[in-house]
Amino acid sequence: MALPKLTYEDFKARISIQEVLQDAGYHLNRRDGLRYPSYVRLGSDGRRVSGDKFIVSANGMCCFQPPERKNYNIISFIKAHPHFFSDYRPGMSPDRLVNVVCHRLLNQPLEERQTRILDPVKERKPFTMMDYEFSSQRWHIARFLIARGIGKSTQEAFEPYMKVSYKKRDDGKQFGNLSFPLTIPGNKAVVGMELRGFPNKEGKTTFKGMAAGSNSAEGLWIAYPCHEELPPMDKVTGVAWFESAYDAMAFYQLNEQAFKEHPGLAENALFVSTGGTPTDGQMRHMLKATPNAHHFLCFDNDKAGREFCAHFHSFAESIGIPKEDVMDFFLHPRYKDWNDALQDKPFYTGDEVIPLTPKTNTEQDVGQPGGLKR
Repeated sequence: MALPKLTYEDFKARISIQEVLQDAGYHLNRRDGLRYPSYVRLGSDGRRVSGDKFIVSANGMCCFQPPERKNYNIISFIKAHPHFFSDYRPGMSPDRLVNVVCHRLLNQPLEERQTRILDPVKERKPFTMMDYEFSSQRWHIARFLIARGIGKSTQEAFEPYMKVSYKKRDDGKQFGNLSFPLTIPGNKAVVGMELRGFPNKEGKTTFKGMAAGSNSAEGLWIAYPCHEELPPMDKVTGVAWFESAYDAMAFYQLNEQAFKEHPGLAENALFVSTGGTPTDGQMRHMLKATPNAHHFLCFDNDKAGREFCAHFHSFAESIGIPKEDVMDFFLHPRYKDWNDALQDKPFYTGDEVIPLTPKTNTEQDVGQPGGLKR
């Protein structure tokens, strides 16, 4: 007799958020007490990883990661943090991952299914710029960036590599996103766009994702700060890698002077964004197109970011890239990503937070919370 199919409501009724946190690699922090249990990640030395902490909410059904009060139940936690779970595979559907993880926690076998491999060319509408209208006006772009702490000189340095896009709609309504075009290294054709929505009153992005039909498996956002066009790829001396275009611009603003003086980056250096998880296709195309470049990995300061760095090193070595040509640039441990560092939004650690120099949206120096050294 077949077992009844379980629903999300079944999962939430039978699995606690604490079980999911433990499965994701977190440990109960007994020092915080049990009224509102907290879970922390431990490093290889057995000590807490600073800032990597989740607190179980008062009803015991959800958790949140200070200082943000966004609550996750077991479903939304798994979907928001897929790399925390050993079941995750690149390209895996979030709903499929939830089902696999929850069935495993319930010790109930999940029926195997044959994987359907989609041909992206045949089975989805390809990306086309014709579906959009664009604005390159500075004040349109600046409205998105100011809320992220990105100042005037940085906006001008990256201006040729972003636009505000409006999807054409039959009802005449328009919703603009800041758009970062994706290209395959060595090819000028735009194969998609990394999109970021207009910030809300708290300065948080209301939407992030890729334009429909984007080739995000191979396409990258590629920028050459302070230049109108990209240099010849075989002349590129350095490539700085990020998970988002916002992080790339934040890094540039935090390290602008040191960047200009760094011997591996000072001339013909590119900033690229993977728009999320770096793919083998993105790495392969860029590494082959830039044979004379050093690569600087500036991914997020979390478990996923560290895994991205490890995989990048392994992949680069597998295609013959010398180890010394790939270097990691980690943030100060108080910050999750470079844009958080720019805005001085540290992880909550329970300790007194020492702020950076005052943050600003002007061209004032905002300090260096870890990163390039002169």
